[in-house]
Amino acid sequence: MSRIGKKPVPVPQGVTADVNGQTVTAKGPKGELKFVVNDEVLVKSEGGEISVQPRDESKDARSKWGMSRTQIVNILTGVKDGFERRLEITGVGYRATMQGKNLQLALGFSHDVVYETPAGITIATPKPTEIVVTGIDKQVVGQVAAEIREYRGPEPYKGKGVRYAGERIVRKEGKKK
Repeated sequence: MSRIGKKPVPVPQGVTADVNGQTVTAKGPKGELKFVVNDEVLVKSEGGEISVQPRDESKDARSKWGMSRTQIVNILTGVKDGFERRLEITGVGYRATMQGKNLQLALGFSHDVVYETPAGITIATPKPTEIVVTGIDKQVVGQVAAEIREYRGPEPYKGKGVRYAGERIVRKEGKKK
């Protein structure tokens, strides 16, 4: 049994949530998001809360039950507050700047890497060694942050590269004479 799926999802103040069949739509101050719930799960809206139940006791239905509730919580949080992912750049000469809507990264290659910002995402560089990715869709924010980190992930010997804020890099010992 899903312990997280049993809890009903409260709809926050300032957000309107609508359940139409298997589609959950949320509108808030930051925008609008939709989520189509799997057919194995039943969704109901009652008195300012959204409840999720499996249609039967099959393993497939129970496995999608908690995930569906979490996705609904994510769209409600996204349209109310939004999501943010911070990245840090470590290394001599490594830096990031915004050129219009594109992110330009100097990561030690012979050329600068230019990353085009997808729709619905805002990228800011408060410092040359810090990148802030914000948006209303948690999955897209995480995907953009992962794509930026992928250009030059942190290496284990000196720790140079792009890392998530607060990420701990396990360092290796260099070779000995």
